Amino acid sequence: MPSLSKYLSDISSFSEKGADWLQHLVGDWNLVSDLLRADLVLWVRAEDGPMAVAHCRPATGSTVYFEDPVGDRLPRGADADLDALLDGERSQRGVVVLEREGREARGLLTPVRKDGRTLAVLAVESPAPTSNPSSSETHQQELGTRLLRMIEHGAFPIDGAPIPPRRGAPRVGDGVVQLDENGVVQWASPNALSAFHRFGIAGDMLGGTLAETATEVLQSRAPVDESLPLVLMGRAAWRSDMQARGGTLSLRAVPITEQGARTGAIVLVRDVTELRRRERELMTKDATIREVHHRVKNNLQTVAALLRMQSRRMKTDEARDALAEAMRRVSTIALVHESLLQGSQEAVVFDDVIDRCLRLAVDAASATVHREGSPRIVDSQVEVRTEKVGRVGQIRADEATPLALVVTELATNAVEHGLSETGGTLTIRSERTGAHLVISIEDDGAGMGTAKPSGLGTNIAQTLVQGQLGGTLTWQNLPDGGTSAVIDVYLEPIGL
Repeated sequence: MPSLSKYLSDISSFSEKGADWLQHLVGDWNLVSDLLRADLVLWVRAEDGPMAVAHCRPATGSTVYFEDPVGDRLPRGADADLDALLDGERSQRGVVVLEREGREARGLLTPVRKDGRTLAVLAVESPAPTSNPSSSETHQQELGTRLLRMIEHGAFPIDGAPIPPRRGAPRVGDGVVQLDENGVVQWASPNALSAFHRFGIAGDMLGGTLAETATEVLQSRAPVDESLPLVLMGRAAWRSDMQARGGTLSLRAVPITEQGARTGAIVLVRDVTELRRRERELMTKDATIREVHHRVKNNLQTVAALLRMQSRRMKTDEARDALAEAMRRVSTIALVHESLLQGSQEAVVFDDVIDRCLRLAVDAASATVHREGSPRIVDSQVEVRTEKVGRVGQIRADEATPLALVVTELATNAVEHGLSETGGTLTIRSERTGAHLVISIEDDGAGMGTAKPSGLGTNIAQTLVQGQLGGTLTWQNLPDGGTSAVIDVYLEPIGL
C-alpha cells in the first residue's frame, strides 16, 4: 500500500509545506485517537473526489474498521459535508450516526487547517456507546475534543515539538494527567496515580502543583534533566525522565491552547524503570565489548611488533620472510578488531578494512615497490597504484577476520609476484547482491601463465575461503595481461 507521502505527491494541488504538516500530524495523532477512543481517517481533496490517505486505530478502545480504509475514494457529492469542509466552506460537523462493518458508529468531521488554509479533513469515528461513560472516559473525551479544536485552528501538532523517537514514549493507556495553565492538577487517570504512588507521591494529587509534588521525591544525587520543570508545568511540548526511589518515570507534556493562549496541558506518564535498566545493561555490555576489542587489538599489535623485532635478529632471508609474513597476518587480524571499535554492533564496514589491506599489501613488499605518491627508498623500486571498485558494506565480525586475511594474502601475492618487477595497478573489485559477495583481486602484471598458484599464503587463503567462509577461490589470467583471484562467498545476515 502506498505511503502518505506517495499519495500526497500524486496530488498536484498539494504544496510541500502542506504535505509536511500532514506528515507531522499523522506522526502524532495516536494521542488524539487514544483520548477519543476512536478511529481517525484523514481525507484529502483529489481530482475525482475525496480520498482517504491515512488511518489510525485507537489503543484504548475497539476499532470500527476491520479493513483499512486508506486508498478509498468517494465520488464528488457522495458526502456533502465532507466536500464542503474540504472546500473550506464550513467548520466542524457535529456528531452523526454511521454504519461501519455492519455496526452502528458515531462520526465527527474536523477540518485540518494551517495558516488559514484547509489541508484535509479528519474523520473521527467510534463505536456507538452501550453504557454511560466512566469519569475517566469523560475527561479523556474532553481532552481529545480540545485537541481537535487545536487541529482545526492549526495549533496541533505543535510547531517545534519533536515526534518522540525514544523508546518507552508514554501513551494515553499508560497514564494521563490534566493540568491547568498554572500547572495545577485538575484530573489524573488511575494508571497515572498508580505510577506516581509507586514513586512516593502519596494521597490525592488533585489541586496540587505537579512540579512541586514531584520535586519532593526526586533523587537528590541523580542528575535532573533541565527540561523536566517545563514538562511538569506543562509549558513546553517535550519529553523528560524523572528518577525517584530507584525507578524512572517517562513524562511527556502537550500544552493545550485556545486562540494562541495556553489554557492547560496534558501530561502523559509511563513507568519505564525496567526499560531503562535494560538499556543501561546494553550500554554496559556494549562498552565491555568495545574494551575487549581494544585490548585484543593492542595485544595483536604487540605480537606483530615482537615478530618484527625477532625478524631483525634472523641471519637468513628465509627466516626473516617467514616472520614478516606472520607479522602481516597478525596485523590484518588487528585491523578487524580496530574496525569493530568504530561501530556499536558486532559488524564491520569491510570497505574500510579493504583500504588498509591494500596499504598493508604494498608495504609488505616495500623493498621492491612503493605506493603511488610515496617517496622511493631506492632507485630500483617500481610504483604500484591501488584502486578499489564497488562496495562490500557491513559483514559479521566472525566472517570479517578470515575474509580480511584472504584479501591481504591475495593482494600481497599480486604485488610480490605480479607487480614487483614491472609496477602497475592493484585493483580490488567488490560486487554484492544481498548475501552474495564476489571480490576480485586483480593486477595488470605479466600474469601467471600456465603455472598453478602455490605456496603457504595460497594454501591459507584457499583453506579460509572453503573452510570458514564456505565459498570458492579461483584464479584466472586476464585478457589484457595480469592475474585475477576471485573470492565467491555467501554471507550470513547481520543480526539486529
